[in-house]
Parts: sequence; C-alpha cells; structure tokens
Amino acid sequence: MPKVTNLEKFAALAGQDLEPSEWMTISQDRVNQFADATNDHQFIHIDEDRAAATPFGGTIAHGFLSLSLVTHLTEASMPVPEGTLMTINYGSDKIRYLAPVRVGLRIRSKQTVLDVAEKKPGRWLVKTAVTIEIDGEETPAVIAEILFMHITG
Repeated sequence: MPKVTNLEKFAALAGQDLEPSEWMTISQDRVNQFADATNDHQFIHIDEDRAAATPFGGTIAHGFLSLSLVTHLTEASMPVPEGTLMTINYGSDKIRYLAPVRVGLRIRSKQTVLDVAEKKPGRWLVKTAVTIEIDGEETPAVIAEILFMHITG
C-alpha cells in the first residue's frame, strides 16, 4: 500500500531518495506468461535448453517485463497525496536496459523523486528516477525516468 501524505509534504518530495522495494524473484512461469501476453516468444526467454548455450547461460526476462514491474515495485515506497482518487502511468522520459535479468534472480527498485508539480488543481505529476537492481549484480537491469499522475479529489 502506498503511504498517504499531506499535500505540503508531498510537494516537497523532489530530491528525496525513497526506500528500496522488497526483492522479487523472476520466475520462468512469469516470463512465459509475459511471452504469451506480448507474443514475444524469442528462445532466450522461453527455451531453457537453447538459452543455456548463449552468453546469458539460461533464460532471461524480457526487458519490457522488467520495466512493466516498475509500478508494482515502487508502489509501497512512493508516497501519494492525501485525497488521491487514482494514480496513472503518465509515461517515461528515459529508459535504458543495462543488464539482462536471468530467470531465478531477484530484482528490486530504488527511486529518487526528481520533480513534483501540480499541473492543474488536483493533478500532481511526479517524475521519478528508477533503478531496477539485480540481487548480487553490480550493473542494474534498468534505469528509467518514470512519470506518474496523481489525481486528487
């Protein structure tokens, strides 16, 4: 559950590092389901035997799968303004896939709030720098600037 905060504290979040998310294991079942949902059945994602012969040494998560988990991973630590009716994904300014996530490894997100702006009354745009880390690896899987719009009532 997101943390609810008053508007004054929410507006002052820019520049703050938030708590990292919990670790999440990337399973082959999750990767297979994502492949089915997106029709991306490239063997490096779903064929464990063929993928074992690649430099990855096994199957890897789709980059877009890692990115799609940002909302889930950031939800618990991203404060929302009091009176929030809904939060919507507003887009991304930058996305880079730096390292593959091998199936069976764990990922988590770290985020820094870059900007908080009230675009219209009751419409709060938050820009966040998100890093998806891979447990035990130096290079992160993804770095991105993600935009969320909080709509208050």
